[in-house]
Amino acid sequence: MKVQSILFLFLFTLVFLSSCGVVETVFKAGMWWAFFLVALAIVLILWIVGRAKK
Repeated sequence: MKVQSILFLFLFTLVFLSSCGVVETVFKAGMWWAFFLVALAIVLILWIVGRAKK
């Protein structure tokens, strides 16, 4: 019975930690995508303001 409990805890931990790894990767990718979009929006706004002043 004790071996089954240890095996269950090991498998549960393995599944739980691998899920955290997936979520971490998704959020990292989303963070860099957001930085890219914010930088693009700033450049676009500056370009529009620059053209409006001419």
